Amino acid sequence: MQRTAGKELALAPLQDWGEESEDGAVYSVSLRRQRSQRLSPGEGPRDSQSPSPHADAFLHYRTSKVRVLRAAHLERLVGELVSGDREQDPSFVPAFLATHRAFVPTARVLGLLLPPPPPPLPPWVEIKKAEGQDQSFNKNLRAVVSVLGSWLRDHPQDFWDPPAHSDLGSVRTFLSWAAPLGTEALEAEKLQGNFLEEAQQGQEEEEQPQARAGPPASAQTRSPDSQEGCLEEEEGLVREGPDLLDFSVDEVAQQLTLMDAELFSRVRSCECLGSVWSQRDRPGAAGTAPTVRATVTQFNTVTGCVLGSVLGEPGLAAPQRAQRLEKWIRIAQRCRELRNFSSLRAILSALQSNPIYRLKSSWGAVSREPLSTFRKLSQIFSDENNHLSSREILSQEEATEGPQEEDTPPGNLPSKLPPGPVPYLGTFLTDLVMLDTALPDMLEGDLINFEKRRKEWEILARIQQLQRRCRGYCLSPRPPILAALRAQRQLSEEQSYRISRVIEPPAPSCPSSPRVRRRISLTKRLKSCPEREAHPLAGVLGTPHPLPPVCLQVPPHPVLEPGTLLLEVPQPLQGPRATAPRAL
Repeated sequence: MQRTAGKELALAPLQDWGEESEDGAVYSVSLRRQRSQRLSPGEGPRDSQSPSPHADAFLHYRTSKVRVLRAAHLERLVGELVSGDREQDPSFVPAFLATHRAFVPTARVLGLLLPPPPPPLPPWVEIKKAEGQDQSFNKNLRAVVSVLGSWLRDHPQDFWDPPAHSDLGSVRTFLSWAAPLGTEALEAEKLQGNFLEEAQQGQEEEEQPQARAGPPASAQTRSPDSQEGCLEEEEGLVREGPDLLDFSVDEVAQQLTLMDAELFSRVRSCECLGSVWSQRDRPGAAGTAPTVRATVTQFNTVTGCVLGSVLGEPGLAAPQRAQRLEKWIRIAQRCRELRNFSSLRAILSALQSNPIYRLKSSWGAVSREPLSTFRKLSQIFSDENNHLSSREILSQEEATEGPQEEDTPPGNLPSKLPPGPVPYLGTFLTDLVMLDTALPDMLEGDLINFEKRRKEWEILARIQQLQRRCRGYCLSPRPPILAALRAQRQLSEEQSYRISRVIEPPAPSCPSSPRVRRRISLTKRLKSCPEREAHPLAGVLGTPHPLPPVCLQVPPHPVLEPGTLLLEVPQPLQGPRATAPRAL
């Protein structure tokens, strides 16, 4: 049957076939169906080497066998880096380089990957050897050089091992005789210089006095003994310079987006792995995942700024405090327009926290339009179906096509279509920790479960893609706004709830004596309690912390935990862990 070239059969391009085991390795086997075009009978190539795309032709399909490494011993995995078929399995090398630190150190991989240097030969033997060189050896050598080039370019921090950087030294030694004039050798030399420069800068910073560090945190977070003392403390603080909310909504949102984009762009993918991030609270792990911790600190700083600005002055009237709430809602909306989901999540988390949420008088003075905006924004981070709403919105933002680089030079991007988005990193960290918890590291026969690493790589690859898009933001830093952000007082959880109770004291205890109200039903008693009055935000979807229960006299479940990202992360299988707060 003759068909035109434009018509194709509706056949599945890839079909699972099963598994194959050989030499300490397990492969997943599938059949790939590919289309190959032939000329119609009677047609020849004539003067052209390829048929016309508009000519009638038969559609022929060929089926090829595809093998993907699923599990193997370490030696076999390293050998696959060199001898593997990149056309059949293009994701193996990037997946291995991105996740290998979860199951083997870099030095061990280099010890198996780098061949020893050839012995020096006499001059009269060197020419003869060159004429009859082993072609398979040269092919493997080129493959090793190619892998090292990708490694140096995509994961340079894997070679950070101060002060000697012995792993990088081994790579430089190998490249000096295997590819002395190649770009890989130049990349290794450049990386060595960068490491030495970073070490020198770090030493200079340690030698400088710590006067610029400011007063100790204990002096900034004094806990008064009474509510009156808390009020006097807050009113006695005299701020120097403008307040953060003195700046416009656009300026604050843009600076938050600038900081979030820069921090997210610096995140190292290997630090996001569940096996790495889940160990952050263990003894001796204070320096674990520094780039991820930087995003955590920024997230909590933004949340603290919202709490500090809304609760920082207990003497404000409800309409004045409502104005601050409205401005933070507008800043959150502007962050949404800039596709900055990190600060958007931080602002909403603070506004939904108990110390702010319980201020019914202040929320009652908020205008209808900001309240409607707040409800819509809160729906983005609803925790229903594993935060399905935020995941779908982020995928839609990723699919949005920005301006072409050839047509639009950097710095001239239209404001209506900014680059990004800047995601909430906690979503990816949650997924990676869940993967690490659910899937085993080793399979039967002491085989490394590389299928687990492939799934981790799918998430890491998405993070890297978002990082590339975040580098397209063209925002300039504004030192006054950044200074106001750093100067904003950070309230502890205890302080926040205490000040909130000063602003709006809790209602008196509900009468519960059966001798007084013996015949009054539970429903009537609840209605008679002032704390059960309707809240302006009672119908907001996504509010994680509802009104305190009846007659609550103690702070509720913690909302903010200093130094901890606000996300729901499952506990690791081994060792004790501090309980993380639920996602906001």
